[in-house]
Amino acid sequence: MFRHWSIALCTCCLLVLMWSSPSWAQGEAAAKPPATSASELSLRLDEVDAKADDAALAGHNAWMLICSALVLFMTAPGLAMFYGGLVRRKNVLGVMMQCVFLMGLMTVLWAVYGYSLAFGGDAKDPSSGYNPYIGNGEYLFMQNVQRTWDDATGAPFTPMQDAIPRLTHMLFQGMFFIITPALICGAFAERMKFSTMTVFLILWGTLVYCPLCHWVWDGGILAFVPTDAEGPGIAGGALDFAGGTVVHISSGVSALICALLMGRRLGFGTEDMRPHNLTYTAIGAAMLWVGWFGFNAGSELASDGLASSAFAVTHFSAAAGVIAWAGIEWVTRGKPSVLGAASGAVAGLVCITPAAGFVQPMPAIAMGFAAGIVCYLACSKLKAKFKYDDSLDAFGVHGVGGTLGAVLTGVFATRACWEIDGANKLGLIEGETRVLIGQIVAVLITWVFAAVTTFILLKILDATMGLRVSQEQETQGLDLSQHGEEGYILF
Repeated sequence: MFRHWSIALCTCCLLVLMWSSPSWAQGEAAAKPPATSASELSLRLDEVDAKADDAALAGHNAWMLICSALVLFMTAPGLAMFYGGLVRRKNVLGVMMQCVFLMGLMTVLWAVYGYSLAFGGDAKDPSSGYNPYIGNGEYLFMQNVQRTWDDATGAPFTPMQDAIPRLTHMLFQGMFFIITPALICGAFAERMKFSTMTVFLILWGTLVYCPLCHWVWDGGILAFVPTDAEGPGIAGGALDFAGGTVVHISSGVSALICALLMGRRLGFGTEDMRPHNLTYTAIGAAMLWVGWFGFNAGSELASDGLASSAFAVTHFSAAAGVIAWAGIEWVTRGKPSVLGAASGAVAGLVCITPAAGFVQPMPAIAMGFAAGIVCYLACSKLKAKFKYDDSLDAFGVHGVGGTLGAVLTGVFATRACWEIDGANKLGLIEGETRVLIGQIVAVLITWVFAAVTTFILLKILDATMGLRVSQEQETQGLDLSQHGEEGYILF
């Protein structure tokens, strides 16, 4: 018995010794890592920060490249189909050609000098040669935009524009430079010479779009000036998130001048000029709706919470526009139309564009309803009263809708969306009038600038090249007379 107890006691002692031995122990001392110096810890934190920055850059850049593609998608097939369905059959290719050709023409102009005229110079750096009226030559021929080789680091260098590469910023803004003049084509559809259109829109993009873009988005004379800051912005500048003044008012007002100076189409008011293919128009409107998410939400130039807000209000305003335009037709004509629903969607999208980064979802619905009703009245009552031939209602939707949206931005803008003025209140809804005054002043300046410049350009071109095709060519249709093709070969 004693022998058994002795064996058990020895076994327990052996186990205790083995457990407490350094070679067997699983205690804290054995598992404790070597001490890390402060310099090593700082280096590791820097590596983590660098990886986080790279991940954020990848996310922002991917989002903005997608938005760039979405905005280009708006011109063709979006606008090409929307406008193409609204004209008569003999002019469908003429309208589509205008959109596709402008995708090529305006891209080249933007790369050579347009981007530099719009964004050249830094308003925060006087040594950059900044001018509040027009950009400088900083980005001519893509210098300071494209990637370059850095001998010091032995690696390519990518110029940055805030959170994204400047190349991406250039591409995104370039898509606006394409679609804005394309919108004007709706006013002179079915009657303008293709050669004259080409020269006119080269000049218009250079002399109207680029200065306006610089004034609003590059710290110029219409750029918003925070309360405690100094800047050239007249009357405090304007809030224009995605192009109410730069894109829609400028193109819409210019479209009206085109319609007035060129006169009405042959047979206007007496011949059947109904849209030849509303299927195209409905599909084109849906494409515009989708592309507009890139147009508005992408104007945040980053993938963040404000981009989500802009995305949401864009969708809500378009939806309200559909209901308002179709609804007023239902009440006044007894039937809602596909054309009305499509036009209402575009009207709502136009109206919310300047406000997309500044208003909440419920005001966005109110803006969409207002746009649907006001633009409907502009395209029906106003055009009928003054008897001008804005062929595809470029002014009625973009000029009127853009003006309405710019003014309502001053009403519904809130710091809860974007604290662009710090903690200071923004819109009338918050009890502030400063922004509303700035919006109205910017609208008036944009109207006058676009109208006067367009008038002068058209007068010069009319005297030198002629604006309209001949009566014979207009009767034949632009597809054959200007391009030697037919959209439909039925026999």
